[in-house]
Amino acid sequence: MIVKEVLSEELLTLSEVKGMLHEIMEDRLKDEDELGYELRKAINHAEMFSKTSPEKARNLVNKLLELEKMKPEIAIRLADVMPLTRDELRSLYAKERFTLTEEELDEMLNLVEEAMD
Repeated sequence: MIVKEVLSEELLTLSEVKGMLHEIMEDRLKDEDELGYELRKAINHAEMFSKTSPEKARNLVNKLLELEKMKPEIAIRLADVMPLTRDELRSLYAKERFTLTEEELDEMLNLVEEAMD
């Protein structure tokens, strides 16, 4: 497949990707089309590693983006990884030029905990 032009880009959580892949799978099964190897592997990966529903993941990203030191890329990563400890959260911020206070870490962990299934 040769991509000639990227028309648009959007950051998605793994849970949202899982939902989209399931829609594609249902359409293909309805049309009695075969699921390709890559599609099956992508669905398997998304099911294995997504930790919440697409709606909860998007709500988490929106709530995280309201915080002061939050970038969209980090919010998406947090929704995918769902860190449970301060150390896991700090490791996701390791490349950033600022450090988070204990209160900021706890606020993020509380938001993540609310979004978990």
